Amino acid sequence: MPELHDPKKERGEKRNFITEKVVKRPLTRRQLVKRGLLFSMAAFLFGTVAGVGFSIARPLTERYLIGEKKEEPTVSIPKDDPADVTMAASAEETETEEQSEPIEEIVQSAMESYRFTVGDLNSIISSLRVQVQKANNGVVTVHSVQQETDWFDNPVETTGLYAGVVIADTSQELLILTPESAVAYSDSVRVTFGDSEEVTGRVKQRDRISGMAVVSAAVEDLSETALQNVAVLPLGNSYTVKEGDMVIAVGGPAGIVHSIDYGFISYVQKNVQMVDQIERVLYTGVGADVDKGTFLLNTSGELIGWAMTPHQEEKSSPMTEIRCVSGYKGILEKLSNGQEAPCFGIIGQSVSEDMEAGGLPKGIYVMSAVTDGPAYNAGIQNGDIITRIDDKEMGSMKDFQGMVDGMQCGQVLLVTVQRNGRDQFTELQFQVTVGAR
Repeated sequence: MPELHDPKKERGEKRNFITEKVVKRPLTRRQLVKRGLLFSMAAFLFGTVAGVGFSIARPLTERYLIGEKKEEPTVSIPKDDPADVTMAASAEETETEEQSEPIEEIVQSAMESYRFTVGDLNSIISSLRVQVQKANNGVVTVHSVQQETDWFDNPVETTGLYAGVVIADTSQELLILTPESAVAYSDSVRVTFGDSEEVTGRVKQRDRISGMAVVSAAVEDLSETALQNVAVLPLGNSYTVKEGDMVIAVGGPAGIVHSIDYGFISYVQKNVQMVDQIERVLYTGVGADVDKGTFLLNTSGELIGWAMTPHQEEKSSPMTEIRCVSGYKGILEKLSNGQEAPCFGIIGQSVSEDMEAGGLPKGIYVMSAVTDGPAYNAGIQNGDIITRIDDKEMGSMKDFQGMVDGMQCGQVLLVTVQRNGRDQFTELQFQVTVGAR
């Protein structure tokens, strides 16, 4: 039988046969719901198992691989009230007056008849020397390290040496008070304890207005010997300091760390206007290097202040000015906890009764709004009288300072002032954003 002619076969093309494609039936609504429920249950079960496993594994991982995360302790510094000192002094004077005169006469007679010897003087000096040696264990050297390059692009390390004093031990770190110049332009900070043990320091916080900073050193970086030898200098009450008190200067009074000096308080100036504060300033004849750091102790070894630049630039005095620690404790507490100290930015004084009688409203008289400070930038001017901050009346600088201590950097305050016009005072309101010192 002759073969049929097929043109496609001649061209080598494949023949098309009948093909079938199996198409799945679409899911019913019931099947869709059922599958959705199964998927949700599986996801929930998987998430629960994963969450439980993560909860169990995380503390074990942190303990054995990362190490337990320790919360940083909070430093609390009790505040001093000058009113308490005044009351105690009054009570002491009353008690002294009530003492019988015969006892005073007996003591005076004994003192006049006693002949002091060189041995007595040496005994007093020896006692002071022991106190200084103990305090000197609380003095450290803060190295300000700057990385620079020379003319040939070779790395050069510049180091400045500053004095610091240990003011707290949190069991995790030692906190050191030092001049702000020690950390102002540093790329890194190192701290030397004693004669040779050096560890890395960390800047906790700084106060550019007062020129002080707090640096920390990790306890785990120090040897047992260094920890046993280091001394924490307790913070004293500078409100109790009087003219004639003997004081000890440690740190760098001679411009060299671990130098010392002795002296007396010549004068106590009260109600000194500083930024956001009314403070006391002590005047003494002890040597001081403000930039390197000079700290003043009483004869009990307590820190009562540190050398500061003269608060009045036009005044030239051979005496050293000492910033008191008591009025600074609120700021120091924030710096020690790594927090920025708040700044409102005025130098002011309370409106006195005589000023009120002259027609001034009660409040805080702004002697100077610090240039580029928060108050200045908000529009408050010299001569304004702050009468209210938010809902709190400002009757005195004590009220104002208490309010500043409780402020937070970045907080926005509604400040009411009275501004003197041509014929009368006008009430104005400003929004002041609290800055940092």
